Amino acid sequence: MSVRSLTSAVMFAALACTALPAVSAAQERPSYGPRLEGFEYPFKTEVLNLDSQGQKLEMVFMDIAAEKPNGRTAVLLHGKNFCGATWEGTISQLSNAGYRVIAPDQVGFCKSSKPDSYQFSFHQLAENTKALLESRGIDKATVIGHSMGGMLATRFALMYPETTEKMVLVNPIGLEDWKAKGVPYQTIEAAFEGEKKTSFDSIKTYQQKFYYSGDWKPDYDKWVEMGAGMYEGEGGDQVAWNQALTSDMVFTQPVVHEFAQVKVPTLLMIGMTDKTAPGANRAPEEIAATLGDYTQLGKDAAKAIPGAKLVEFEDLGHSPQIQAPERFHEALLKGLNDA
Repeated sequence: MSVRSLTSAVMFAALACTALPAVSAAQERPSYGPRLEGFEYPFKTEVLNLDSQGQKLEMVFMDIAAEKPNGRTAVLLHGKNFCGATWEGTISQLSNAGYRVIAPDQVGFCKSSKPDSYQFSFHQLAENTKALLESRGIDKATVIGHSMGGMLATRFALMYPETTEKMVLVNPIGLEDWKAKGVPYQTIEAAFEGEKKTSFDSIKTYQQKFYYSGDWKPDYDKWVEMGAGMYEGEGGDQVAWNQALTSDMVFTQPVVHEFAQVKVPTLLMIGMTDKTAPGANRAPEEIAATLGDYTQLGKDAAKAIPGAKLVEFEDLGHSPQIQAPERFHEALLKGLNDA
């Protein structure tokens, strides 16, 4: 399917499933290409060529070697409103601790291909990720997923338990089944229209409200600009269309019902002020009020996943690795070292 060219579209309203009103930026913001051309990643990027669903696609990734290897590999899976680059601080911490780190941009996101027509599924993205690891000669890895990446990490661990040494879920979405709780379905076309109404300011407004509980630091602007800038100019429509497709994937493919089947050691890291709940704006008010309660969702997930360990950050939100990196990474490394 092809879509007409538009001058401005961004992906973030699709995850929120909220068409927040566009607000003119107070200052000029950077503009990047639809594959983040012009945005510099913290480490060298490489490309895996994929033959997937009858198409030639490119999966961009970073492969960072440790100076003093401990023989272990960590795979970092980004969220829907994030990229491999957002893991910058975590990559450095893990690399310094001896881990080889693989940080891909999934197909449909960031620097990777954005196909006109693609059946997005967590199974497909897990298969793509497995192909990446095989191409790099990696047969076992710790899989760390944030936000939507937590749903993907869970699917990967379910599909490839022999490849998954440990699983870490950082404020994963999908700890509840929104459609089963009464959130109405949104068509892909409607999601696409919502994408087109988003701006730097609306992204920031959403993240302030749901991610950081109003605790905004200037450093966060870089990551908002990364996403917003990708949708400026020619090609922005294709980014928006891919994000509409992946919104559908997130909503219709819950993993929460399969937590009991996870067979790998699991660490849950939960910022408890997080309120992320895709589609809450479409739900009746009494239902919306019950969604995104990470103070309870983390506990429920820890009970459902056999042997899972739970680390809670009472004062942190959706991205604890960005909001309080020292505390987060100390807890992460401790959790990885625990038997």
